Amino acid sequence: MIPQANPKAGYLAHKDEIEEAILRVLDNGRYILGPEVAAFEREFASYLGVRHAVGVASGTDALELALRASSVDSGDLVFTVSHTAVATVAAIELAKATPILVDINPETYTMDPESLEEAVTNASRRIRPSMNRPKAIIPVHLYGQPADMQPIVEIAQRHGLYVIEDCAQAHGADIQGRKVGCWCDIAAFSFYPTKNLGALGDGGMIVTNNDELAERAHLIREYGWRDRYISDIPGKNSRLDEIQAAMLRIKLRYLDSENLKRLRIANLYDQLLEGASVKLPQRRPGFRHVFHQYVIQSERRDGLKEFLRKKEVMTAIHYPLPVHLQPAYKERLLSLVTLERTEEIVKKVLSLPMYPQLEDGQVEVVANHVQNYEKRT
Repeated sequence: MIPQANPKAGYLAHKDEIEEAILRVLDNGRYILGPEVAAFEREFASYLGVRHAVGVASGTDALELALRASSVDSGDLVFTVSHTAVATVAAIELAKATPILVDINPETYTMDPESLEEAVTNASRRIRPSMNRPKAIIPVHLYGQPADMQPIVEIAQRHGLYVIEDCAQAHGADIQGRKVGCWCDIAAFSFYPTKNLGALGDGGMIVTNNDELAERAHLIREYGWRDRYISDIPGKNSRLDEIQAAMLRIKLRYLDSENLKRLRIANLYDQLLEGASVKLPQRRPGFRHVFHQYVIQSERRDGLKEFLRKKEVMTAIHYPLPVHLQPAYKERLLSLVTLERTEEIVKKVLSLPMYPQLEDGQVEVVANHVQNYEKRT
């Protein structure tokens, strides 16, 4: 069987170093917010080129705390996409804000700046004095592809909005050499095990160049404490633990080389799937795609997925329903713009196997099965 993702392979690739790091933490006896977390925060901030990094318990918490650090308050409007992991919208609601959904660019699957501009304009026209106003934008760097940050930032500046990047799927991606997470007021990363930089459990990080936002994020992650047991502001418990931080320090050293392996695998897929009646992932000039997922589009997606399953090739659909059509959110979330492209894309997308340890022979097997299915149907 060829798995769609394989976090165990990532562990085995660095097994000795990871286990040594874990034993170091166990022997040290400091298990929460100790030297490993502090060191990882410094190293991750240095890797990105930002001043501050704040380790938290998950990517969802990272988004929620980034919103709260930005003073997003109850009912404030936060613009994001519906073609994303539910975590993006869940975090907005955890911060007690109101999600406003915008459409995507069908080539990159990321936020369409024109749809964003329309949504922000429509929201501003409909605001009454008693209502909370537009406050922030969360562009999502999806599948490893950076969102179109320059026009998004320009829109935010014109309307006085914060920009909070959701970088959960794009560790190491960049635009014109500037890494994602550096384009905004504050950004959030996830270290879920399948991510390009994945832990052996949950974990997340908030990054920013803004000293005030960093201080607020630090306070909120541990009950609002400056002095222990004294809460200066309302906070919560969201702490990256020492074992995960120690292991992530090891894996950070290999992030760029493993992203290059993902790119090589993507290039091989491109070569082997040339001529197939599926749409391949698009690359934008100046945008470094780090291929968290290799996502194709097929008009016969469900049939192809079942065919590959029978051939013991595991695939995934990221995501089978846009957030606004899911049972918990249907007819409840606001869009203010059409989401036609989002609703069309989810019928076609399919994520093929993708992880740095995937072998060329396995890629060839996957591609051959895709080609064979497309030829016979």
